[in-house]
Amino acid sequence: LITPFTTMELSADKEQKEKLIQNVMKVVKQIMEEAVTRKFVHEDSSTITLLCGSVEACLSQGLKRRALGLFKTSSTTALLHKVGKSFEPAGIISKKVYDIENAEPNRRSSSSGDSTNRLPTLSTNNNPPKPQLQKKNSTGNNQTPKYLWIRLALFEKVLTVIIDHLVQNSSKYYEKDSLVADPDYGSILSSLLVGPCALDYSKTKTQDHFWTDPPADELVQRHRISSGVKSHTSCRRPVLNYRRSFHTVSSDEGLRHNPISAKDYVESLHQNSRATLLYGKNNVLVVPKDLTEPMPGYLSLHQSADSLTIKWTPNQLMNGYTEVEGQEKNMYWDCAMNVRVNEIVYVHCHQQEDSGGTIVLVG
Repeated sequence: LITPFTTMELSADKEQKEKLIQNVMKVVKQIMEEAVTRKFVHEDSSTITLLCGSVEACLSQGLKRRALGLFKTSSTTALLHKVGKSFEPAGIISKKVYDIENAEPNRRSSSSGDSTNRLPTLSTNNNPPKPQLQKKNSTGNNQTPKYLWIRLALFEKVLTVIIDHLVQNSSKYYEKDSLVADPDYGSILSSLLVGPCALDYSKTKTQDHFWTDPPADELVQRHRISSGVKSHTSCRRPVLNYRRSFHTVSSDEGLRHNPISAKDYVESLHQNSRATLLYGKNNVLVVPKDLTEPMPGYLSLHQSADSLTIKWTPNQLMNGYTEVEGQEKNMYWDCAMNVRVNEIVYVHCHQQEDSGGTIVLVG
C-alpha cells in the first residue's frame, strides 16, 4: 500500500534540499571572493574541494541505483560513466577519469570514496607479491584527488552543462523527490555553478598556493580598522611594554615608506599570502621607546613557514591620518613593531588592578 507523503515528511525533504543548496551557495560565494581578492584560484585550493563536495552531496541525493546498470556502486562517478555514453561533454570527462585512474592501478577511485578493487599483481619470481599497502607513501602522491570528475568538469567549464543535462533527464537517474528532479532546486544548482565554471584556475605551484583569502566579512572588519575614526584610549586596557633594544624592523627596510592609503597598508600588513593571521586585536596599548604614555594600536600574530611574528602598528598609521605631517609621521613609523617570536627570551606578565596587567617582552 502506497501512502501519500505527510506534511512533516514533505517539510523535512524540503529542509534537506534547502540545506544542500545553502552549502553550495556558501562555497560558491567563497570561491568567487577568492578569485576577486587573489586574482586567481589554484586547482588545489581547499575551496575547490569544498565546492566539489557540496556538489557531490546534491548529486548523490535521491540517485537511483538501478539506473546505473552494471556499475556496482551508487556513486556519482558511476552516474558520469553512464551519462557519458550518450552525452558528449560527460563522455569527455568520463574518458579523462578512466585515463587518470588507469595510469596508476592502485589508486582509489574518485568521487564518493568508492575504490577499484584490484587483485595484487603477481611477481615474476617466486617471491610473494607485495601488499597493496606498500604502494602508498606518506605524501599521498598516489591518491587521486577527491571528487575527481567534478573537479575535471569544473576546470573544463562543463560542470554546469552536465548538471543541466541531469536536471532535464532526471527521471532516468533520480527519484521524484530528489534535489536534481525538483523543478526549482535542480535549476538553482545549475545556475549557482555558472560563476565558478567561468573562472580560470591556476596550475602553477607557488609558495602560497595552499593559502586562501579570508571571507568577505573579515575583510570588511579589517577595512573598518582603517576607517579614520580615532579610537578612544582606555587606561584599563592591558599594556604591552615593548623594549626597543631586542628587535625591530629597520626603517630602511620599509617602515618609513609611507603607504599610499590606510587601506593599502592594512592589506599589505594583513593580506599577506606568505603568512597566516592567527590573531588580531585593535586598541592594544603599547609604551614605545622614549615615551612614557601608552599608545593604542593594532596588534596581530602571524605565522609563516618558519616563524611566528608579532606586529603592532599605531592607530595613527592604521587610520591614515592626513593631518599627521613629516617628522611626526616618521615618529609613528619608528614606534611600529615587528618582532620574531623565536627571538623573545623571556615574557613577564604583571597583573595590575588599575590597568588589567602588563606584558614585558625581553630579548
